[in-house]
Amino acid sequence: MNTTCKSCGKQFKLGEKMLESIRRLGPDRSIKLKCPGCSEPILLSSSMFLSENKPVESAPAKAAAAQQAPAAQARKQEPSRGDVKPPDPPNISWLENGDFDEDQVIEDVPLALVLMEDSEKRDAIIESIEGIGYKTEIVKNSGEAMEKMQFVEYSAVVLQSDYEGEGLASSVFHKYMCDMPMVRRRFIFYTLIGKEFNTLYNLQALAYSANLVVNEGEIPFFNVIIRKAIPEYEELFGPITEELRIHGK
Repeated sequence: MNTTCKSCGKQFKLGEKMLESIRRLGPDRSIKLKCPGCSEPILLSSSMFLSENKPVESAPAKAAAAQQAPAAQARKQEPSRGDVKPPDPPNISWLENGDFDEDQVIEDVPLALVLMEDSEKRDAIIESIEGIGYKTEIVKNSGEAMEKMQFVEYSAVVLQSDYEGEGLASSVFHKYMCDMPMVRRRFIFYTLIGKEFNTLYNLQALAYSANLVVNEGEIPFFNVIIRKAIPEYEELFGPITEELRIHGK
């Protein structure tokens, strides 16, 4: 499936991973991507599949098909030259519309890293995050998480406060997030989960250098919490981070 940037008019082919993430979105949710051509945001939602119809064949394609039809009919009428039938010529209709343009395939599904012990609570967190269009990854320990973050750009990180055993005060990963250069950190939505937190208490989140804090008792409502928190964060800081990006900061 193709989509068009409303700012520059450039068409891009959506990859299968992206299409699958869009299909999982709720009716009022969308994924925001940056156009590789002009860097303006492109909004994609599940509603785009409601009007998905069979592609209309272009006039040049119809003309090409009409020219090929007599040749194909002639081949069918040719006398047999043996028991082996050669394969049909390849379909090259994609040459006209440029569907096969590998460099323009969008696979930019936002990634989320979850650092929690294997449990029903972690399953609930992952289900909620994937429900808003993210692809989640889990790790065995904080060392693996920090190694991954050196090479992968995550849009969201979730850390359970006692993941490393003794709370945030001695957490190597939490210190890693706090010490991260702001040029990277500002693009990561950092969520802390623990018994000591008051859900959606922004002052507490600020004190821990996080974007969101959630009490473990409210994990069953994490789906609602994250749907409220992320849009509010983007509404407040989105224009600022975009201006900083434009100025190379």
